[in-house]
Amino acid sequence: MTEPTFRTIIEPFRIHSVEPLRMNTRAQRHKALEAARYNLFKVDADDVLIDLLTDSGTGAMSRDQWAALQRGDESYAGSPSFRVFKDAVQRLFPFTHVIPTHQGRAAERIIFSVLGGPGRVVPNNTHFDTTRANVEYTGAEAVDLVISEGRDPSSRHPFKGNMDIDGLERLLEARADDVPVIFVTVTNNSGGGQPVSLANLREIRRVADAYGKPVFIDACRFAENAWFIRTREDGQQDRDVADIVREMASLADGMTMSAKKDPMGNIGGWLALNDDELAERCRDMLILTEGFPTYGGLAGRDLEALAQGLTETVQHDYLTYRIRSTEYVGNSLREIGIPVLTPIGGHAVYIDARAMLPHIDPLEYPGQALAVALYETGGVRACEIGTVMFGRQPDGTEKPAAMDLVRLAIPRRTYTQSHMDYVIEVAQHVCDRAAELRGFRITEQGSALRHFTASFAPL
Repeated sequence: MTEPTFRTIIEPFRIHSVEPLRMNTRAQRHKALEAARYNLFKVDADDVLIDLLTDSGTGAMSRDQWAALQRGDESYAGSPSFRVFKDAVQRLFPFTHVIPTHQGRAAERIIFSVLGGPGRVVPNNTHFDTTRANVEYTGAEAVDLVISEGRDPSSRHPFKGNMDIDGLERLLEARADDVPVIFVTVTNNSGGGQPVSLANLREIRRVADAYGKPVFIDACRFAENAWFIRTREDGQQDRDVADIVREMASLADGMTMSAKKDPMGNIGGWLALNDDELAERCRDMLILTEGFPTYGGLAGRDLEALAQGLTETVQHDYLTYRIRSTEYVGNSLREIGIPVLTPIGGHAVYIDARAMLPHIDPLEYPGQALAVALYETGGVRACEIGTVMFGRQPDGTEKPAAMDLVRLAIPRRTYTQSHMDYVIEVAQHVCDRAAELRGFRITEQGSALRHFTASFAPL
C-alpha cells in the first residue's frame, strides 16, 4: 500500500528533559530594552520568552550526544577524543588536515591571518558578519558576488545563494594576483539562508582552476544546503544527503566551520584543508591563539559530542522535520501579509523589514525597529541582518545594506510548533501596527562588529 501523507509536522524525537521559560510582561520587557539601550544582544536571556536571535550553539543536544560527553578524554595532547572527532569530520569532509577551534570565527581568524593582508581581496557569494570582519581586520577587502536574484527578497530562484560566475571571472581577470582564496558560504546566511547548487560549485571550481586559486567553503549549514540540493536540483532527488555533502567537499580545497550550527554543538568549530604547507602555518597560529592541535580550544567531551552530532545532522528524518518546520513559520507569516524572503531558508525565516516598514529610511534602521517591536510585544528576540550589521564601510562612512532583514533563527530541536504559533501571532500583532513604528539612531558603537555592542536611541 502507498504510504499516506500527513500535513502535521511531527518532530522525529521525544522530549527527554525540559527547561522552564520565565514569563514576563510588556512593561518588564520595555524596562529591559531601556537598560540594554535597545540592543537585543544586551538583553538578559532570562528576560526573553522565545529566543530566535541565533541558531548558533542554541540547539538541544540529543541523548546520544550527552552520553558522548562521558566518553570525553581530556588529555592535553593526543586525546583519543580528537581521533573520534577527526574521523567523523573526514567521513563527510575528506580533507587531509582537520584543525579544531573553539568556534567558527576562530577558524576564520586563523585562515585570514595567514592568507589576508593589505592589498588582498577575498571574494565570497556573501560574507557573513564575522567572516567580513576577520577579512577586513587584516587589511584585505571582502567582496560579495551573489547572483542578482540573491539581492531580491521576492525572487523565487531555488538557489539564491549562488555565486555570480561572470562577476567572479571579471574580478579574477582584473585582480587575480590579489586573490588568495575564493570563499563560498553554504547556506548563504546574509542572503536569507539560501542554498548554493552543486552546478554553481562546479562552475566556481572551474574558474578557480583556470586561475590557480583555492576554494574554501564556509560550511556552517552544510546539511541544510545538501538537503536543498537533494530536493531542488535536477538529478539529485534519490541521493543520500551525506553523499551530496562529500561531493560538495570534493569541489573545495578546504573549509571553515562553526560547529554550533549544523553539527549540533553548543560550542566548537574547525578549519580543514588539503595543503600541507598552509596547514602547518595555520597550526602555528592555532597554537598561539587557541591551543594544542588535538584540542584547539575545546574539551575532549566537546569533540565527542560534535562527532555524534555530525552523524545526526545528515539523517533524512531530521532534515525533513527541520526544513518543513521552518517553512511552516515562513509560509504562515506570508499568508497573514508579512513580507518574508522567499524561498524560505533552512535555519531561519527572514522578514523583509524594508518592505514592511517603508516609512523608515534604511539609515534609520528599519530592521532594528522591527526586532525591538517583536521583543517588546511578545518577548520574541530576533536579529537584525541589515544596515546596522553591514552599513558601516571600512572607511568609516555608512550606506544602506543590500537588504534590511530581521532573522528569526530557529534553534535545532528546541522549540515546539506551539512556540512557533506564538511567534506568528506576535508578528501579526506587530504587523497590524507597523505604521506606528519609528526608527533608531546609534549613540555608541564599537570599531568592529558594532551590532553586538552598539547602543541605540529611538527617533
